[in-house]
Formats: sequence, structure tokens, C-alpha cells
Amino acid sequence: MMFRLLKTVGFVLLIAVFSLAGTILAQDDHGDEGDEHGHEEAPHWSYEGETGPEHWGELSEDYTLCVDGSAQSPIDIGEVIDADLTNITFNYGETALNIRNNGHTVQVDVDAGSSITYQGITYNLLQFHFHHPSEHTVNGQAADMEIHFVHQNPHSGNLAVVGVLLVGGADENAAYEAVLANAPTEKTDGAIMVDGVTLDLNSLLPEQTTYFTYNGSLTTPPCSEIVRWLLLDNVVELTDEQVEAFASIFENNARPVQSSEGRDVFHDTSE
Repeated sequence: MMFRLLKTVGFVLLIAVFSLAGTILAQDDHGDEGDEHGHEEAPHWSYEGETGPEHWGELSEDYTLCVDGSAQSPIDIGEVIDADLTNITFNYGETALNIRNNGHTVQVDVDAGSSITYQGITYNLLQFHFHHPSEHTVNGQAADMEIHFVHQNPHSGNLAVVGVLLVGGADENAAYEAVLANAPTEKTDGAIMVDGVTLDLNSLLPEQTTYFTYNGSLTTPPCSEIVRWLLLDNVVELTDEQVEAFASIFENNARPVQSSEGRDVFHDTSE
């Protein structure tokens, strides 16, 4: 199943590796650093009201990119440039289920050893987490949910985030059920290890891993513009009940779509 684009530009281009600055310890959402990492607690933010997305830039000087940035995420995937791009190599294995509710999302901190290789660079998988509804849209259409796999180059600190769109359907997804059935409904003090549950991380991905890519930002404060986004163009199907189970915890934890500011979005057409 694939979200089809209405417009494409028929050029085959090479994408240069863009330099990602700064080191982010991506343990909360895409890298929100709180007191659990030995840092001063960050200002409170949320997805609604006076601390919602339209006010993030007002909450702290550290969050000014949330309002003043020129390469913010998420975006709508509309007109793209088709290209025969480098494949994403997924070097995923198994992980214990270390799960947390950090007040913004449900997140799984993965065991060391899984990674992706992209354009000759290895990025270690640190964690994955969920958004409802999806943050990225395709031709203005949101999916029911979106999962973000957050990776970091251990040498440079650069981030590569793989996004997968999730849609409700009829067939239960056993891999996701193991996560969603154990999702804490209230904020937790750190991660909880669920005994007897082991996840095969590959089972969380679609069979085909062609993708859209662009240069963007964290979708949570401080909205740092340091992310290579790799949004897979095939969706994963859950049951409507699985979507509703997550929605009962986080009714809306998606940042609204941001302006593309003229950025190119490339679509991988390789087999």
C-alpha cells in the first residue's frame, strides 16, 4: 500500500550529504534533553493551549527555531523530485521492550546493536516513538499515526530519522500489538522493562523501504534543524482498535505541518 503523489519532477539527481551540526542525545522524542540526563529541566511544552506548538518559540530562548527556523519539520510531501537514490540499509535486530510515557509520546528505548547505513554513514538506532495523527502529510492527507525511528551517528552526533506512516485497517499487527498493549497510559519515571517480550525491529517496517527525503528539524522543542528525514513511502497497517488504543493515551501529539520554505523533497525510485 502506498500514498501516491500527484506531481513529480522527472530528473535523476544526486543528493549531497548535508552536514548535521551538534550532538543530540536522542532519548526523549527526537532529542529533548531533560533532568533525567543530568541536564537542567527544559521548559514545559505541550500540543495545546498556551504551551502548544504556536507558542513553543515563546517558552524559551532555546526554542526560537520553532518559530524563526527556515528548515522546520514536519512538512507536506507534495511535489517531489524522482531520483534513483541510495538504498537505506537496515541493520536491525531484536530488542527487549523498554517502554516509557514521557508525557509527550510513548517511546521504546532499544538495545544497542541496531543501526541503518545511509550514503555510507552508519547511524545507531536509539529509540522509536509514535505520533497521532501523523506529523508528515502526503498531498495534504494525514495518516492515522506515524512512528519515528531515531538514529544517531556516534562520531558526529548527526541524526537520521526514519518515519513510517501507520493506517488503521482490519488485520491486527502482532509486532505493534506487543508495543501498544504495554504502552503506559500515564507519564512514567523513566523506561519500564516488560518481562518476556522481545521485539524484532524489522517486523515494524513495511516490506518495501523506498522513501522520501529532505533536510529538516526535530518536530519537538528545541526544533533544531539537524535532521536528515527519511520518510518511507509505503505504509504499515494496524487495526482501527490499535490506533484507537494509542489515541486514548495521546489524542493529538502531532506538530502541525510547517512551511517547506522552498526545500527540495526527493523520492527514491530505486528497486
